[in-house]
Amino acid sequence: MLRILLGVEGLVWTTAWLQTPYLLEMWHLFVGYSVVVQASLLLTQAGLCLLHRPLRRLPYRWGLAACVAVAVITTALVMNGLGHLFADNRLAMSWREAVNVVAISALILGYFHLRGRALSPALTEARLQALQARIRPHFLFNSLNAVLSLVRAEPQRAERALENLADLFRVVMADNRQLSPLRREVEISRQYLELEGLRLGERLHVVWHIDKAPGNALLPPLILQPLLENAVYHGIEPATQPGEISVNIYRSDGQLHLIIRNPYQHDAQRHSGNKMALGNIKSRLMLHFDVEASLHTQIHDNYYQVHITMPYRTTPP
Repeated sequence: MLRILLGVEGLVWTTAWLQTPYLLEMWHLFVGYSVVVQASLLLTQAGLCLLHRPLRRLPYRWGLAACVAVAVITTALVMNGLGHLFADNRLAMSWREAVNVVAISALILGYFHLRGRALSPALTEARLQALQARIRPHFLFNSLNAVLSLVRAEPQRAERALENLADLFRVVMADNRQLSPLRREVEISRQYLELEGLRLGERLHVVWHIDKAPGNALLPPLILQPLLENAVYHGIEPATQPGEISVNIYRSDGQLHLIIRNPYQHDAQRHSGNKMALGNIKSRLMLHFDVEASLHTQIHDNYYQVHITMPYRTTPP
């Protein structure tokens, strides 16, 4: 909806820009056009929302024609209504306005058609698999090293570590195209941190604030674990003193919030490596949630924070 509103408003601004070279007159034209255009757009979007079920059952071409027809009808209703309200016959819809509505509708529908092809299931699946594969070597390599260091000295702990590692392998080798429950992601992350704890010992301290976390919330698989891996690699390993990683997960106003905080070393050269993993996560969030999800980072005097926001969902889209 926002893309439609902003896209058409951009066309309105361009129209006003081309009609006059004077800024004040252009602004008056823009506001006057926007009154009609925005009212028509909002009514059109409301109509399409009400009719979305029967429209989805139509063949694609008939659906396009129906969308254009709804746009033309709602625009005619708005213009005729405003014409009667202000006693202005110039607001009555003519064939030129009808052609403009059809042309703008065609542009918008063409944009969404191209966007739909770009995010088609086959391409999305391929991109998800490629992005997922870029995560795998990181924690598997570290986990194997941790297990190897314990095989002879502490066989029982090594056995427990191998069980955790087997679970991690199972997750990585599974079909990770679908969203995963939060409780499962937390369990995987705990297993990963337990493996890292074998290697780092008392240097690693993790605090979980997940009392308000909805365990049934769905999120992209292996989102939390790479963030914790970054926190260990860039916040704990370079430090000479023990460090604390804080994990805060909660739900607020229909949004799921994940906040990871780790110590920040000003002189650590590894810190720049965060960008690859964060870029990976941003891409996967966009593939699943588009603009409904966001990822923000903050650097303070002694800690680094990643804050992810995504819609709270309990059923897959």
